[in-house]
Amino acid sequence: MYQLSNQGISLDPMPDQLGERCRISYEGLLKKSGADQVFLHCGYGASWSNAEDIPMFNTATGSVCDVSMREDGLFSFCFKDSADHWDNNHGQNWTFMIKK
Repeated sequence: MYQLSNQGISLDPMPDQLGERCRISYEGLLKKSGADQVFLHCGYGASWSNAEDIPMFNTATGSVCDVSMREDGLFSFCFKDSADHWDNNHGQNWTFMIKK
């Protein structure tokens, strides 16, 4: 499991291969602010190609969803709630490189 320090985000396993499946857990700002529904907003490359909003499931500690790495290169993600509030790492989002 890979945890992003003090941001309430963990990835299990840390994705780095095309086709790999990853569980993303979120206990960050939106959940702490009482969001009823959180979505993972993710896409590939600098232009966020194939961007999608994936509904996360509520747990006792936060929200989770599973995502498969569908493209190689840059994988970018952030979070939003049903009221369209965003947690995007102060505009930097979160990114990882995915290899073929």
